Amino acid sequence: MELSDPLCYQAVLARDARYDGVFFTCVTSTRIYCRPICPARPPKITNCRFVPSAAAAQEAGFRACLRCRPESAPDLGAWRGTSASVSRALALIEAGALDEGKVETLAERLGMGERHLRRLFSQHLGATPIAVAQTRRMNLAMQLIHQTDLSMTDIALASGFGSLRRFNECFQQLYERPPGALRRRAARMFSAAL
Repeated sequence: MELSDPLCYQAVLARDARYDGVFFTCVTSTRIYCRPICPARPPKITNCRFVPSAAAAQEAGFRACLRCRPESAPDLGAWRGTSASVSRALALIEAGALDEGKVETLAERLGMGERHLRRLFSQHLGATPIAVAQTRRMNLAMQLIHQTDLSMTDIALASGFGSLRRFNECFQQLYERPPGALRRRAARMFSAAL
């Protein structure tokens, strides 16, 4: 969406919620920046500068409005609430944060306690962080078994397991068969298709 000063100013005058989080209004006379939906009296257009982010406003030397709280605009973490923390945790888990680390270390990276992180995962995902990491590792392992000729040891290490023994235990527990049986079955199905 192409934004122009007149369009942005019209959105400010109308307090148009569609533009909330799309741009911020920097008021040069007060050195404050606001959201388009701010309940304060609209400034004169000559005192307005429009920027695409709160960071740009702060970089330009403006401070956040205490009435509309621009830090809670849509698309910012505070607006999404606890789901933002869970999303950040999921991204870190996907990057391998729990392959060698602990949940406590992950929670510290997110700026919260381990117990609170477990509570958020339970609330939003119905599973613990360890279970989510385990599922990610097993899904990757299944993909590697089906799509590569890597040895089981290489698959175990590539998918984030610390040892072949732990990989075999988890696989057996989840699929009630060893990983080699799955590879043999896939090979039989492939040769039968030829």
